[in-house]
Amino acid sequence: MKVLFIGGTGLISSACTRLAVERGVELFLLNRGSDPDRARGATSLVADFRDEAATKRALAGHRFDVVVDWIAFTPDDIERDLRLFRDRADQFVFISSASAYLKPLGHWLLREDSPLANPFWDYSRNKIACEERLLRAYRDDGFPVTIVRPSLTYGDTQVPLVLNSWERPFTGIARMRQGKPLIVPGDGTSLWTITHNSDFAKGFVGLLGHRQAIGHAFNIMSDEVLTWDEIYRQVAAAAGAEAKIVHIASDFIVACLPEMEGTLLGDKSVSAVFDTTKIKRFVPDFCATTPFAEGIRRTVAWFDADPARQQVDAEMDAGWDRLIDVYEQGLANAVAAFRGGA
Repeated sequence: MKVLFIGGTGLISSACTRLAVERGVELFLLNRGSDPDRARGATSLVADFRDEAATKRALAGHRFDVVVDWIAFTPDDIERDLRLFRDRADQFVFISSASAYLKPLGHWLLREDSPLANPFWDYSRNKIACEERLLRAYRDDGFPVTIVRPSLTYGDTQVPLVLNSWERPFTGIARMRQGKPLIVPGDGTSLWTITHNSDFAKGFVGLLGHRQAIGHAFNIMSDEVLTWDEIYRQVAAAAGAEAKIVHIASDFIVACLPEMEGTLLGDKSVSAVFDTTKIKRFVPDFCATTPFAEGIRRTVAWFDADPARQQVDAEMDAGWDRLIDVYEQGLANAVAAFRGGA
């Protein structure tokens, strides 16, 4: 099977690259060639995908059983994909997002036929628009699309906390080890699903070349469901620290840090429990086998293995300190005013 990954060296896609190569897939990666270590075992096609002419030259003479675009985020990206791959692929896989599901939730269990609507996050609305365009191309022109919706997925290089630096994820670990509190939105009892990238890869690679998957969307994630408080406690245990948690309402956080609106109100402050029956029906050997407690120990060990990896986002760290200070001051003032009024 000849497969093209556009991208293929990111947090999720690199795990899929490894597994696809292990399973004997003839894998090509189209990217700028800046991370050859993660592309090991695949054939590199070097081009900036934003340069459509250069991409056409890199693709000249190739046809693929499957094309996966890991870096499509907007409808314009999809129009480019349609131009490039309409007659060049037997299956096209679009990476959407579980954040596209209706917010606030209409039902606690999210299935592939759950409504898609997110008024809080442009990222999610763009993913929805991408899905709609691809499904229209499937209905009108037979474009062979398969849609995949991952939830929060992590690996050795990422610490998946609600409030953490995505670019410098050791920031949360550093705070724990310094005995500083971390913020959890709400009261910490929201349910959440976190998936190790090696588990996601099992379901994903099983869909490649699966003709019956065309025209369908799939949830691919773990069946382990934890509260955010428990997730923080398991991260702290892996780091050899204590989880000192401050619960702050999501709307209070967003009022102080408006850039968090999408990822909080549009995603992580809402419970996320998924029905994975469909992916298991199409890929019978799919099973997520990495408990979060085990996976996060691997992650912490990866950071501890090299001090150069232990970078801290000082600006974000200071912002959390300010947010906790103003929240605690406001809480103390409110309690004093309320009791004084009584």
